[in-house]
Amino acid sequence: MKSYLTTEPRVRHLSYSDLTFSDPNPIKRYLQRSRLTHAMKMARRVPAPRTVLDFGAGNGELCKYLRPAFPHARILCYEPAPHLLEQARENLRSTEGIDLVADLDAVEPGSIDLAFSLEVFEHLPPRETADAFARIGELLSPDGRLIIGVPVEVGVPALYKGVFRMIRRYGAFDATVTNVLACVIGRPPLARPRKEIAAGLHYHLDHVGFDHRRFRSLLSESFEVEALAATPWPVLGTALNPEVYYLVAPAGTPVRQAA
Repeated sequence: MKSYLTTEPRVRHLSYSDLTFSDPNPIKRYLQRSRLTHAMKMARRVPAPRTVLDFGAGNGELCKYLRPAFPHARILCYEPAPHLLEQARENLRSTEGIDLVADLDAVEPGSIDLAFSLEVFEHLPPRETADAFARIGELLSPDGRLIIGVPVEVGVPALYKGVFRMIRRYGAFDATVTNVLACVIGRPPLARPRKEIAAGLHYHLDHVGFDHRRFRSLLSESFEVEALAATPWPVLGTALNPEVYYLVAPAGTPVRQAA
């Protein structure tokens, strides 16, 4: 219960932008921007998509990159949490040609040529992860591709992230010595606090406890992984980088070799 009490105010009182792109720490701001630019680099592998989806868009910041990159495509900004969708609406007020979507039932199956899901799956419990995989799989066209970005929360990245979090909010679930060290040795805690960020939307507040290695295994059961890269310095791999990105295709698609 303590972890809920210590982490919940971060969500309740701060906007998505406050927690990410407008964070007071310049390194965190840089890393948040770099994940968007890296995702856009991966998207170059997908020529001329007709419909592009940002799945779990938060405040819609990625759509500001998508609109000029794909001027002839339909851009869907999907965010199921009403308070985040409202932040996206405000953030994209001056960006034309973005369709804000709260429910994917109106999107035709097999119509999405390119989908993004950044900073989403580390927050989803197992059932919600499986549901999201199935939903995206239904929406992707036969030649469609999905770009997923998730954090690295084990090993060395867990150490420097843990120190940063303990300086900011020591004692929170993601900022205790026990949990940080467990992640550093590659055994992150399995029991993670969760709540509903909206009716029926279950969500892990903290990154701690997420394991990109297990996630890769789950991802491979539902999609074909074509490429992966750590960011922002790919040559250092996941041993040192804070994020990893996957380019995946629908299950059964022949895997294309990375350029």
